[in-house]
Amino acid sequence: MKRVFLALALILALLAAGSVATLWNFAHRSGPLDSAVDHVVPRGSTVRIARDLASAGIIPAGKMVETQFRLVARLTKSDGALHAAELHFPHGASVMDVLRILRHGSPVRHYLTIPEGRTARQIATIIEQDQLLSGPMPMIAEGALLPQTIAYERGALRTQIVHRLEVLMTQTLDRVWQERDPDLTLKSSQDLLILASVVERETGDDSERPEVARVFLNRLAKGMKLQSDPTAIYDLSNGLGVLDHPVTHEELHRAGSHNTYDIMGLPPGPICSPGLAALQAVAHPAAGDMLYFVADGTGKHGFSRDLHEHNRRIDALKAVRASQSRADGEGSVVDHHR
Repeated sequence: MKRVFLALALILALLAAGSVATLWNFAHRSGPLDSAVDHVVPRGSTVRIARDLASAGIIPAGKMVETQFRLVARLTKSDGALHAAELHFPHGASVMDVLRILRHGSPVRHYLTIPEGRTARQIATIIEQDQLLSGPMPMIAEGALLPQTIAYERGALRTQIVHRLEVLMTQTLDRVWQERDPDLTLKSSQDLLILASVVERETGDDSERPEVARVFLNRLAKGMKLQSDPTAIYDLSNGLGVLDHPVTHEELHRAGSHNTYDIMGLPPGPICSPGLAALQAVAHPAAGDMLYFVADGTGKHGFSRDLHEHNRRIDALKAVRASQSRADGEGSVVDHHR
C-alpha cells in the first residue's frame, strides 16, 4: 500500500512539474507580433484584456491561451496591477514581456507643435483638429499661449493642453521681463508681449529680430506710427492673421483697432503668439537709430536711419524685382514703415 501511495505521489508531482514547465514555456516563448505596435489597452478584467490583446495579435488567440494568460497574471500579481493605456509592444513580445509592459510600461507619448507667430484662431484650429485629444475647445486669448512642442498622452483634454501653454507663456514672459535691458522704454510685460507679436510677424529671421524691435522702439520714442503691415492684416482678416491676396496700399491704410498705419503707439493687444526669440529680441533690442526697414530681395531686410536712405533701398528692391521673371507673382513693392 505504501508503495502505491508513493507511486501516485510521484505521478502527481511529475504531472505538476510538467504543467509548470508548460506554463513557463508559454509565458516566455516569443509572441505572434511580427512588428512593433502601439496599442490602446482597455480598462476591465484580465479576461477582457487577454481577449483584446489576442484580437490585436499581441498574444496568441484561443480559450486555452486566455486561461494560461490569466493564470500567469495571477501567479505574478505581486509585480503590480495591469494598467489601461496606449502602450508600445515590441516585435515578438512574450506573455511575460506583455505583462511587464501592462504593469510598468510608460504610455505612448504624442507631440503637438504650435508654431511661432500663429494667431489664437489658428492655434485653436491646430488643437481642435488633433484627433488624439478629447473634450471641447476652450476660448484662447490672443498671445496667451507660448509656441512650443509639447508631449501628451492619447485622450488628453484640450483644456489641459491650452492651460499648459498658457502657464508656459506666463512663466516665460515674466522671466524675460525681469531680465530685460535696464533702459528698455516699454512700461509693462504686456507691452513687451504686444510688440514681440508684431516683431514675430514682421520677420522669421531670428538674427534680425533685435533690429526690427529697435526700429519700432525708436519710432515709439519719436511719436511715429509703427506702420506694420501685419497689424493691418490682423484687422483685415478678423484676427486670422493671413489674407488670400497680397495686401494693397488702400487696405494698409484702412481704419482698424490694431492697424498701426491708422493708430498711434502699440496695438491694444497682441496680434499673434510670439516665440521666445521674438520676446528676447524686444527685451534686448539691437543698438542703433534706424527708423525704417524694407525687404532686400534675399529674404531679409535692409535697415535705414532716415527716409532718404530708406527710399534708396526701396528703389534697389524694385530694380531687383524688375529683373526677375514677371511670372513669379512678386508684384510691386509696398513702401513699408514710412
